[in-house]
Amino acid sequence: MENTITVRKELTTTSDIFGALASGLCLVHCFATPFFFLFQASAVTQSAITGSLWWGLLDYFFLGISLVAIYFSAANTPVKWMPAALYGSWGILTLFILNEKFHLFHLSHALMFIPAIGLVSLHLYNRRHCRCVDEECCVSD
Repeated sequence: MENTITVRKELTTTSDIFGALASGLCLVHCFATPFFFLFQASAVTQSAITGSLWWGLLDYFFLGISLVAIYFSAANTPVKWMPAALYGSWGILTLFILNEKFHLFHLSHALMFIPAIGLVSLHLYNRRHCRCVDEECCVSD
């Protein structure tokens, strides 16, 4: 039983660090995108075309990593509202990214920063909340 508790606590802490890092990198990626495409507009080569492809695929890569981190953080958090907040922020970020890709609605690119910052903050809050004094505090039953 003690090993299970230790593994759960370690998994929650690790997934929160991993999730905050992935969300932070996603935030940097969102911030750098306009500059990347501005630079790309000045280069008219084949490498610029393939460069925009991999740059655009990074959105999905970060979403996937974030979803895995959210799954483990939400499954092991003692904070009752944390799973809904994590999945909700991820869902909103996903909608903004899909909107950006498919141009469904005219929304500011800057709106993507809100759920990305929310995910970083939620993971850091969850990690801070799970700094345990006893063995039972980070175990969800």
